[in-house]
Amino acid sequence: MRQLLTVKEAADFLQLHPKTVYNYLKEGRITYHKIGNQVRLKECDLEEYLQQGKHNTSLDILPKLKLSLEKYDKVYLKGRSALNKSLKRWNYGIGSVYTRKSKGGERWYIDFRDSYGARIRKVAQNARTREEALTELHYEIQKSFDKKHGLEREQKKIKFTEVADQYFEGYAKINNIAWKRDRSCIREMKNFFRKFYIHDISPQHIELYKKSRQSDGLMASSINRELSVLKRLFNVAITWKMAEHNPVCQVRYLKQPEPRERILTNDEEQRLLEACSDHLKPIIITALQTGMRKNEIANLRWDQLDLMNREIEVIKTKSRKKRILPISEALFQVFQTLRSTNRNGEYVFQYTDPRTGQERHLKFFRRAFVNACRRAGIEGFTFHDCRHTFATRLVRAGVDLITIKELLGHHSVKTTERYTHSNRDQKRRAVEILNLRSTGNNAENLLNLSPICHTGEGDKSAKPVKPLFSDRWAVSSVGRAQRSHC
Repeated sequence: MRQLLTVKEAADFLQLHPKTVYNYLKEGRITYHKIGNQVRLKECDLEEYLQQGKHNTSLDILPKLKLSLEKYDKVYLKGRSALNKSLKRWNYGIGSVYTRKSKGGERWYIDFRDSYGARIRKVAQNARTREEALTELHYEIQKSFDKKHGLEREQKKIKFTEVADQYFEGYAKINNIAWKRDRSCIREMKNFFRKFYIHDISPQHIELYKKSRQSDGLMASSINRELSVLKRLFNVAITWKMAEHNPVCQVRYLKQPEPRERILTNDEEQRLLEACSDHLKPIIITALQTGMRKNEIANLRWDQLDLMNREIEVIKTKSRKKRILPISEALFQVFQTLRSTNRNGEYVFQYTDPRTGQERHLKFFRRAFVNACRRAGIEGFTFHDCRHTFATRLVRAGVDLITIKELLGHHSVKTTERYTHSNRDQKRRAVEILNLRSTGNNAENLLNLSPICHTGEGDKSAKPVKPLFSDRWAVSSVGRAQRSHC
């Protein structure tokens, strides 16, 4: 007679939970033997049960056969899936899947016991439906089984170019505003890693990529931006079960120089406005008065302006959060003039086409800005520096960082803190105030100490100073300190 197994040993043999085995025993699916009050099973009975196909132990049923969820429940679970309608929980023989509502929407969870009997409850990261949650449940149980028995399954080799294409089409274009910039970064990465599989890329290969990009003449900030895109690509690949680790996490970013500071002076501003053309001058005034980005100004429409309340509603922003900007008196006069000449246009800033005489949207004005700076004799000044000038002037005027953050539309105050170094006048005044206060507090002590330091033996007018401490050792220590100071 072959060895008799306990219910727990039989559950490990069938890769089922012990409670599921007990249910199968009650239903008569498996033959068992009762010895006293104990239940025992034979291996031959379990093997016969498996051969009859009453239970399929494959952990990859759903991905391999690509069945619909209804067929999966009907064919393989034989109607044994139970739905708890109040909790939205589906109980299967190998575990459970359930859903909960959260702030971000409905999230799927899996609940099972690993090979050691420990209960595991976790979020199904990639699941959006019950079918995907069940697939995640199979995958986690497979990992637990492999870990216990020390199995190493052969990984599917995926080319880096394939992962990069899927990342760009399935993630970057959907979630990133600046996906066009990501496209150029991914193009360079595909050229360098075109012969590599995603699992074979190591930190050493990333360092070679950095060196290659440095030899191409790229700045440190551009290389770090490409490394950020590559790091995000690997993180998404790990989430999609296409990679196991992120080699970029073990690579140091290049040290970047301090951000460039180019602030427009009052004299330069006057010369620039005088050198601007008629259609460029309102744009420069808007940039200096609001701190809006170039794209936000170029796409500004009349329906975003509330001249009654003197406010601008900026909709398409870098952070995808709209913000409200007040209109100053000087800018209000500019908008009124533009409105009187542009009554039917959709966009605020337009120009007259010299060939047709029609009003067109002024979307690109880089050449006009460069020519205006050349005529005004201003060097090293870009259009984005108008935004820096706006923020720096507010800091020097004593405006708090939270208000400046809201006006600029920054995601965090940490980004706004780069302008605090421009407030040199406030720092100087703060140090002077601290110096005056410290001098005022110590003036009386300095007057009391001066007779002690400069009193001679023949000076009878000096008054004795009352000791500060009653302890003899402390008094002697103070006296030695005073004599050494004199």
